[in-house]
Amino acid sequence: MTKNLSLSKICIISFLVLYGSYNCFSQTKVKVSNTDKKVEELVKKMTLEEKVGQMAQITIDVITKGKDRFSSFEPVELDPKIMDDVFNKYKIGSILNTANNRARTPQVWYSLISKIQEVGKGRLNIPVIYGIDAIHGTTYTAGATFFPQQIGQAASRNLDLIKRGAQITAYETRASGIPWNFSPVLDLGPDPRFPRIWETYGEDPYLTSEIGKVMVKGYEGDNNDISSPYHVAACLKHFLGYQVAASGKDRTPAYISDQALREYHVPAFKAAIDAGAHTIMINSGLINGIPVHSSYKILTQLLRKELGFKGVVVTDWGDIENLHTRDHVAATNKEAVMMAINAGIDMSMIAYQYEPFCNDLIALVKEGKVKQSRIDEAVTRILTLKYDLGLFKTPVTNYKDYPKFGSKEFENAAYETAAESITLLKNDNNILPLSKKMKLLVTGPNANSMRTLDGGWSYSWQGEKVEEFASKYNTIYKALQNKVGVQNVDFIPGVSYKMDGKYFEEYEDQMDNAIAAAKDADAVILCLGENSYTETPGNLSDLYLSDLQTEFAKKIAAIGKKVILVLNEGRPRIISKFENLIPGIIDIYLPGNFGADALADIIFGDVNPSGKLPFNYPRYPNSLINYDHKPSESRSEVVGVYNYDADYNPQYEFGYGLSYTNFEYSNLKLSAKDINANDVLRVSVDIKNTGDREGKEVVDLYLSDLVASITPDVRRLKGFQKIDLKPGESRTLTFNLDKRSFAFVNADGKSVVEPGDFEVSISNLKSKFSIK
Repeated sequence: MTKNLSLSKICIISFLVLYGSYNCFSQTKVKVSNTDKKVEELVKKMTLEEKVGQMAQITIDVITKGKDRFSSFEPVELDPKIMDDVFNKYKIGSILNTANNRARTPQVWYSLISKIQEVGKGRLNIPVIYGIDAIHGTTYTAGATFFPQQIGQAASRNLDLIKRGAQITAYETRASGIPWNFSPVLDLGPDPRFPRIWETYGEDPYLTSEIGKVMVKGYEGDNNDISSPYHVAACLKHFLGYQVAASGKDRTPAYISDQALREYHVPAFKAAIDAGAHTIMINSGLINGIPVHSSYKILTQLLRKELGFKGVVVTDWGDIENLHTRDHVAATNKEAVMMAINAGIDMSMIAYQYEPFCNDLIALVKEGKVKQSRIDEAVTRILTLKYDLGLFKTPVTNYKDYPKFGSKEFENAAYETAAESITLLKNDNNILPLSKKMKLLVTGPNANSMRTLDGGWSYSWQGEKVEEFASKYNTIYKALQNKVGVQNVDFIPGVSYKMDGKYFEEYEDQMDNAIAAAKDADAVILCLGENSYTETPGNLSDLYLSDLQTEFAKKIAAIGKKVILVLNEGRPRIISKFENLIPGIIDIYLPGNFGADALADIIFGDVNPSGKLPFNYPRYPNSLINYDHKPSESRSEVVGVYNYDADYNPQYEFGYGLSYTNFEYSNLKLSAKDINANDVLRVSVDIKNTGDREGKEVVDLYLSDLVASITPDVRRLKGFQKIDLKPGESRTLTFNLDKRSFAFVNADGKSVVEPGDFEVSISNLKSKFSIK
């Protein structure tokens, strides 16, 4: 059945799938809990100054002894005089971050936070809430278990492993005395230019949504019981549309239609809100010229009234003052505070200058420019979070109660996640796996670096301190030596990163020696990519892999030896200038402390690779089209007078990833060929391992809406399962598609299902059905 596109005649089956209605929230009778009563009584006892203090959050450097507010002396020591001003005068209720941008041991964390709680409780015994960015493990705790960064976790497609990683992170974060984790990042990551692409789960809304749900349950527990000493409060970030800036650079403006915002960017946050997440952090950028921190439309109408979020809304670093100093939508800091609080902000991540925020907000309430009810609303949410976390009973958890911290059990989980994330992109003539009897040259700037394996947010913000803390783990060079013997593995860098100033700067480091050594090796492991970075320091103007690394790759390839390119990078740096010269290519993303061990096992065949790309790997800088593009973006190359390039030509496509075995798909079946919008369509398919070794396969299901009132995407991921098959083994998988799968957001911002033809595709199999 073909859709009739006449809007006057079209039959649209509308239903609520992404959003709740305002009326349903405003009219629902909520049972008052014991916690609600305690919070209500406490709020009545609080002065305005105490309430405003609860809405303020500062970084720990402010309250330590140091030359200024921006740094601390070592060893770190809290300053009683400053703490008196912060907690007793200004009543600050929240602290974040780590002193001097450096990881601490669990013992140090316990000592610091215990003293903060002792001083910070004030006359009403309200505990301080401490927050940290523990985004791929407990980032700022020495000895914690580090998992692959989010982009690698998405490549694993293994929801059980991802949830286990979140559970372990929650355990070790609580072992550090910290109950609040600023994670997961649920921004869509469709732009490989952006410096935080590796902090996302990639370019697909469905994949991000499914992972987001299990991350929330991993952090908070299946019942969202964050009072448990093994759970933390999750913080979804960065609401909303943060990583699609027009320039491709951090904290620069984005231009997103309401339809696109709801179709692509809302779903993951909606799914995680429905999963029970307690807190959310706001996008530091602008959408259509409006800073998100000042947007009542986004923070209250969308987030609160439509999506039904009831938890705490916290700013990102210094973003209220940015409304005045950077974005120029507020003439003064006071006006900026008024705009943000009235828009829906509950807590300001002030960072350093807490006095202006507190003084201005108190004045605004007294002047009637911010209602007392708005303050009480925000403080009620914050105090409820503190009660839910059990902080009134146990303000700080003790590291002595966490015997599994940094355990072998936890390390094994991190290794397994890394092993399943690594993605084999090219294996010409089955060059891989290599024989363990080969003599290897390991070379490139990423060959002997823990820093590049971990990436940013690892022991320090930019990851520049990794080598101080991660010496017990294996670099790629060391892991290969451990695998086949020191005598069989040589290392010459060839190219190295400068480790101060601009971290992207590189220099020749024995390149001629490396090329000469390659001639004597049986195979070369060429480790290229990026140094660690995040946020604005990671901005770049050229997506190609650097000129020096490209030159080095060409020279190594020209020798004619077996070359395995290992890409260790936070985003897909373009390699088309030499990709055709390299027979074997592996993308390891940012795999964490056990990534090199997993890579070595894959290179020699002890582990069969099973990772799948969570993004399109682009071929050219001006061809950054996503897999779920519009039909007009995928025209074929035209040869003739004009001879222009195809519009859609990624180097490797989303969902791509090779194995050392082969999988055969057959018997794609649909439960019906004609259904109603409210029906569930069951899709089944058979998968058989036709190779000679065991392997894991990710089975992706895509759905194409063939005709719609808005040009439909070519295809969209609507289901995935990861299975393990022995040689000769086969299995039948079943997927259930419902109206949420069939729906899209139309021009009016409504989620609808339109009648017409659809196509299901799994691997190379396709089948059509119609919705009446």
